[in-house]
Amino acid sequence: MSRTALRICPLCEATCGLTLTIEGTRVTGARGDREDVFSKGFICPKGASFGAVDGDPDRLRTPLVRKDGELREATWQEAFDAVAAGIRPVVERYGANSVGVVLGNPNVHTMAGALYPPVLIAGLGTRSLFTASTVDQMPKHVSSGLLFGDANAIPVPDLDRTDHLLLIGANPLESNGSLCTAADFPGKLKALKARGGTLTVIDPRRTRTAALADRHIPVRPGTDALLLAAMTHVLFDEALVALGALAPHVEGLDELAAAVAEFTPKAVADACDVEAALIRTLARELAAAPTAAVYGRIGSCTVPHGTLASWLVDVLNILTGNLDRPGGALFPQAATDRTPRPAGPGHGFRLGRWHSRVSGHPEAKGELPLSALAEEIDTATDEGEPIRALIAVAANPVLSAPDGDRLDKALDALDFMVSVDPYLNETSRHADVVLPPPPPSQSPHHDFAFNTLAVRNQVRYTRPAVPLQPGRMAETEILARLTLAATGMHGADPSAVDDLVVGQTLGKAVADPHSPVHGRDPHDLAAQLTGDTGPERRLDMMLRLGPYGDGFGARPDGLGLARLLAAPHGIDLGPLRPRLPQPLKTRSGRVELLPRPIADDLPRLREAVRRPADGLVLVGRRHLRSNNSWMHNVPALTGGTNRCTLHIHPEDAERLGVRDGAPVRIKGAGGEVTAPAEVTDGVRRGVVSLPHGWGHDRPGTRLSHAATVPGVNVNQLLDGSLLDPLSGNAVLNGVPVEVAAVPAP
Repeated sequence: MSRTALRICPLCEATCGLTLTIEGTRVTGARGDREDVFSKGFICPKGASFGAVDGDPDRLRTPLVRKDGELREATWQEAFDAVAAGIRPVVERYGANSVGVVLGNPNVHTMAGALYPPVLIAGLGTRSLFTASTVDQMPKHVSSGLLFGDANAIPVPDLDRTDHLLLIGANPLESNGSLCTAADFPGKLKALKARGGTLTVIDPRRTRTAALADRHIPVRPGTDALLLAAMTHVLFDEALVALGALAPHVEGLDELAAAVAEFTPKAVADACDVEAALIRTLARELAAAPTAAVYGRIGSCTVPHGTLASWLVDVLNILTGNLDRPGGALFPQAATDRTPRPAGPGHGFRLGRWHSRVSGHPEAKGELPLSALAEEIDTATDEGEPIRALIAVAANPVLSAPDGDRLDKALDALDFMVSVDPYLNETSRHADVVLPPPPPSQSPHHDFAFNTLAVRNQVRYTRPAVPLQPGRMAETEILARLTLAATGMHGADPSAVDDLVVGQTLGKAVADPHSPVHGRDPHDLAAQLTGDTGPERRLDMMLRLGPYGDGFGARPDGLGLARLLAAPHGIDLGPLRPRLPQPLKTRSGRVELLPRPIADDLPRLREAVRRPADGLVLVGRRHLRSNNSWMHNVPALTGGTNRCTLHIHPEDAERLGVRDGAPVRIKGAGGEVTAPAEVTDGVRRGVVSLPHGWGHDRPGTRLSHAATVPGVNVNQLLDGSLLDPLSGNAVLNGVPVEVAAVPAP
């Protein structure tokens, strides 16, 4: 007999509510939950394929431990014994920094990934932390940190109320949105146009999003910051700056005007390949709109001036008075955020508190560039020990980081490696221990990270739709036991990790005069927590201490886990609302328009005004049915347009003798790959495009379907030397490449 169960989709950032159909313990169908307070029934192909993703027969079901050079099935006890025996001697002999931690993108899509890695990293005391952020979004964190004093204070466009939306380097009709959590992003863009609003898209490709736009501007890849700087110049030059209610909260206006004085539309037009008159029109339209929002995403982050481009996105929102107002770009308020503190100066945001051992890359937000992982393993220096042990949690850097071939070899040189991963993939195949989490239907779900980026304040939680199957271990318990084994507490009850966090959090809360529980007994508060598991107790605690919480009885109508469980489709907390100055944590307590690191990087942008040399440059692309390398093993999500082909403009194809469908060789600084050509005018002249996340052709993996359509690893064209210096983010777009037709045999 079939039944239904609710589940929040964990397969992309849209976080849609699903209604699953379940036969026994197998998910046989998925449709959108029409009563979900956030997604209201929207579903994309990934969500519709939830059952196929969940039931993939290649998912590992038991731990693997390397014995005599081979990975073999083992018990959970044997696996964690091996972790403790592999990690602790490295720490004790070589120090904490000799253990690297790599966190992949799926971490932010699970409760376990949000709750436990911070405890693991703090317990290890390592500074060798690498995450997917530095091949994706770190420029936005850094620019937000410098502007607002908090790297996680990221304004999002108010999609439901704006009159004018300018997207740069973003393709939400394919990605479903990123750093802007919005179920049914396509529907919101169509609603914007239906109410008479304007959509402008700046992108070197004519994406599905660009095709929907009122105006599409095919900018030259990598020149995003120049274009935005010129628009900023126009606002000053034509007296269009209008801070409005922001004026008391902003400093550095005159200094900013001077800093962008050289970036005239005429000066940048050739470099951007955008006419000066059009740049002025873009700025004027932005300033004239009743409300407007500028939103930049991965295309404007993964370029040589990614932090400057991310900074200028918010500068334009600020100068037009659209930051922190309805219809503009606002700061969301998640239910698990800390209790809001009174406005006032904070500690600010610092870069470069430590540096990588080999190339001296500065840390950003506590992380080192993922591009530097291979050299931190395989290169000896006098500046300390190399990384000798690695903990990879939901990470596949062999495909996601530049120069995967070098990293592939480096991983084999480690003394020890453990992967938390449901698959034996291109990275986990190197591990000495593989710890497989259960499929998503058997896990609870709450979006800690994505609710801080949502276009509407809301809170939702779903318990496991299917009971944990025999032999499986909950992902939360896996990470708790991993934390204990790696930090010298192997054998302790995994609840000790949750108890530690609860004790520390409540201890700080009762000592904080701004907390709703100030002065109370933390042990009494801990005893009041509800929930069937440690993670649920922690969620209950965060909700009750949060901005909408009941304060452990101080606000009887507030949130807690019990109230959330009574609302299976979620609780709507209302539209985004102005919050300044409360989110500001700069030392001045104001928005600092021209922070010193930004000012120091502007000369590098001035050098980019010179027109780039002729030649082809590479950009990436995303597919609606993919999320990085996750889903290529699911037949329903491959094929069709979701193929690893090289997009090339007809004129470039004719010049190079490239035929549609024929193989072409693409060569970059890091190596070369061969892929079939797809001749299309959807990409501008001088630009070629390969999708990210492919390259499933390495031996030793267990990805049976992905291996039949492996594609090529676009990141192998990169040698890892190109980084945005402020954020350490890899430069993945606007990279010079050579393309040649492969001669017929």
